[in-house]
Amino acid sequence: MADARHGLGNRGEALAADYLEKHGYTIRERNYRVPNLGEIDIVAEEAGCLVYVEVRTRRGRAYGTPEDSITVAKKLRLVQLAMSYRQEHADLPLPGDERIDVVAVELTPAGRVFRIEIIKNAIGV
Repeated sequence: MADARHGLGNRGEALAADYLEKHGYTIRERNYRVPNLGEIDIVAEEAGCLVYVEVRTRRGRAYGTPEDSITVAKKLRLVQLAMSYRQEHADLPLPGDERIDVVAVELTPAGRVFRIEIIKNAIGV
């Protein structure tokens, strides 16, 4: 079960990265990790803004939409991860503005793409 979820998550992240690039985002980094805190799925730039992207993938809606699965605890961790990224990369020229977007990836039960949506500024930084 964990392998199936991991595979689904990896597929969702790949689909999201392609979708973001097609919509004008430049991918800077994928799977930025901080020990004991977690990871940011994608770090990108879009229109002069540094964007931290959380990708949520679901197959079907039995448990709600992908974006519905983000808990308050996850939102807090994402804000902490964004701050950590900014501190760790303080020597790099980074855009002044930043935000956290969510990319919701929904697949049919057969595994076909049903919906991919970018939800801009979904979580306050």
